[in-house]
Amino acid sequence: MSEFATQQIQAGYVPGTPQHSAVPPIYQTAAFQFASLAEAADLFALRKSGNLYSRNASPTQQVLEERVAALEGGVSAVAVASGQAAVAVTLLAIVGVRGHIVAANQLYGGTVDLFQDTFEDFGIEVTFVDQDDAEAWRAAIRPETRALFAESVANPVAQVLDIRLVADIAHEAGVPLVIDNTVGTPYLVRPGEHGADFVVHSATKFLSGHGTSLGGVVVDQGTFDFGAQPERWPQFTAEYKRVPGLVLWERFGIGQAFAALVKSKYVHDLGPSLSPFNAWQILQGIETLDLRVARQSSTAFAIAQFLAQHPSVAHVNHPGLEGNRWHDLAGRYLPNGVPSVFSFDLAGAEDEGTQERIARVIDSLKVVRLVANIGDARSLVAHPASMTHSHLNAQQRSAAGISLNTIRLSAGLEDPRDLIADLEQALARA
Repeated sequence: MSEFATQQIQAGYVPGTPQHSAVPPIYQTAAFQFASLAEAADLFALRKSGNLYSRNASPTQQVLEERVAALEGGVSAVAVASGQAAVAVTLLAIVGVRGHIVAANQLYGGTVDLFQDTFEDFGIEVTFVDQDDAEAWRAAIRPETRALFAESVANPVAQVLDIRLVADIAHEAGVPLVIDNTVGTPYLVRPGEHGADFVVHSATKFLSGHGTSLGGVVVDQGTFDFGAQPERWPQFTAEYKRVPGLVLWERFGIGQAFAALVKSKYVHDLGPSLSPFNAWQILQGIETLDLRVARQSSTAFAIAQFLAQHPSVAHVNHPGLEGNRWHDLAGRYLPNGVPSVFSFDLAGAEDEGTQERIARVIDSLKVVRLVANIGDARSLVAHPASMTHSHLNAQQRSAAGISLNTIRLSAGLEDPRDLIADLEQALARA
C-alpha cells in the first residue's frame, strides 16, 4: 500500500477510464498525462492530435467546438474565453500584423474599440464602410487587405447584412469573409450557407443564454483556400517558425489549418483560454437554443409592434416590421424569425435634456433590467451612446444608426405582457 501523501493525490482515479456519462463531463484539469515521452513529443510537434494543456484546449471545450461547428455547418471550431477574444484571435491569425481589414460601420462598440485602437497598435489598419453600400466595400479593398468583417445582424440597430453580396465581393478580391453571428444565432441564420468563410460568436450571449459564463467560438467553414495564393498567407503555407520542417497547410489542410494556427500560436501565446466549467455551462445552454431563441424572437416582435405605435417612441429598428429598411433582407436570410435584439429611439430633440429623459425611462423599468449584455433569459436594456458604444464619436454613432435617443432592448423569456406593461409605465415618464 502507498503512503498517505501518495494516496491523497492518486487514490481512486485512473486516467483514461471511461465512465459513459450521458452528459459531457467537466474535465476540470490544468494538464493531461501522456502515455509516453514519445507521445508527448509528437503532440508538442503537432505530429499527433490530442490534449496537451488546458490553456490550448480541454475535452469539455472540444465537445463545445464540435457542437457549434455542427450547428453552423462548419468543419472545425476554436473556443476561447470571450467573444472579444474570438474576434481578436480570428483576425490576428488571418490578417497578421501590418495587414488591412475592411469592416462594416455597424458593429458592436467593443469590436470597434478593438479595431480602431488595439489593432492600430499592432499595425493592422481597418477601413469602416456602410455595410449596405456594395461599392464602398469594393473601393476600400487594397492589395494588403486580408479579410472583410461584418455582423449578420448588427448590434444594436438589427440591421440585416446582405451576406451573399459581401461574400461575393470578398471572394472577388481573394480574401475571406468573417461574420459575427452572435445576434443572428445559428438557429436563425447560418452565414456559411450564404458565403461566409469564418463565423464568430460571443457564446456569452444566446449560446449560453443565462448570463452566467463568458465564452467565444470561431467556426471555420472549410471554404477558404489559403493555398490558392500561398504568398499572401505565409502563416499557413510557409514553414511554421516554431515547429521546424512543418507547414500547417500541408499537415492540416483546408478547414483544419486555421484552428491549428489559432490554438498553437494565438491561444497558446496570448492565453485567452476557455475554462472547462464555462465550456460545460455553454453546452447546457445550447441544448435549449432553438426553444429560447424562438420564444425571444416572438416576444421581441410583439414588443416592437407595441413600441411602433407609442407616442413617446420616434422610431423602432426592428426588421420584422413592415416598412423597415431591412425587412426584405430579413425575409431572405431569417426564415425562422428575426433576432430578439433591436433598438428604438425616444421622441424628442437631441439636446441637453436627452440624457435625463433617457434616464427617467430606463430607471423606471422594473421587469426589464439595465445590464450590458444581450441574449439572456432576462430582458435587458442598455443606452448605447453612454454604454456599449460610448467610445465612438458622434459621426461613428450616426454611421452605426445610433443617436443619443437610442435604447437597445434584448427580449428575454418573461411573459411578453409583463414586459410591455413595464415599458408602457416607463415610457409614460418620457
